[in-house]
Amino acid sequence: MKTRLELKFSGFKNKSAKGLFLIAGPCVIESEKMCQEHALMLKGISNKLGIPFIFKASYDKANRTSLRSFRGPGLVKGLSILEKVKKKLHIQVASDVHSVQEIRQAKRVLDVIQIPALLSRQTDLIVAAAKTQKIINVKKGQFMAPQDVQHVIDKIAASGNRKILLTERGTCFGYHNLVNDMRSVPIMKKFGYPVIFDATHSVQLPSAGKGRSSGERVFVETLALSAVAAGCDGLFLEVHKNPKQALCDGANMIDFISLESLLKKAKQIRQIINA
Repeated sequence: MKTRLELKFSGFKNKSAKGLFLIAGPCVIESEKMCQEHALMLKGISNKLGIPFIFKASYDKANRTSLRSFRGPGLVKGLSILEKVKKKLHIQVASDVHSVQEIRQAKRVLDVIQIPALLSRQTDLIVAAAKTQKIINVKKGQFMAPQDVQHVIDKIAASGNRKILLTERGTCFGYHNLVNDMRSVPIMKKFGYPVIFDATHSVQLPSAGKGRSSGERVFVETLALSAVAAGCDGLFLEVHKNPKQALCDGANMIDFISLESLLKKAKQIRQIINA
């Protein structure tokens, strides 16, 4: 089914979701310098491979396991950093929102407003985000069947906004584990919107690390390439120059070398299935 959304990426002639696109960045903004550095590296890799790119980093990780966990610089400072990255590098930026109150300020900077998986059934938040008429990226909750995403779409479309992205990020599999059913990709594609596969959160081991989540990054490439073969339109990947030193989600993030290798393979698979 043809998607109802055309994504426009500056610097790329192909402005639709027909080709594979990328949403990537560190889990959380650790500093302005770090954010600029990572965005520049990601832009370079995506330009080199001809893959459209949106930079994502969270200004506030409001759903971390422990009260003591690093959350980021917060709404005001974080949005300021993302705005500087956006203007300096001429790229689109995305971040997640956690409350209706955040949206007024977030919409002034963000090109893509992301609804976190754990909030994907919060009607007031979804409706408020939809009313901005920005692109809305919905992370499918770990507790949701892919068919149930239709109800989230209805909440967004009720505001006249059909600029929707749907992201698969794994499903609860007992305690402290996730599993991926690749059937969810074609199931969600039937709704007529681009489907993204979040390969790094899909290998997360929720709350398995004594007050924090752990992860198995060794499986990121396997799942990402499987999702591309299943027909996903884009990949969501959290990337850090040194994942072991990351302040959030280090166990499931990948580095830049792994990213470039993965994207080269993903692009080849995408070309084969579109042949």
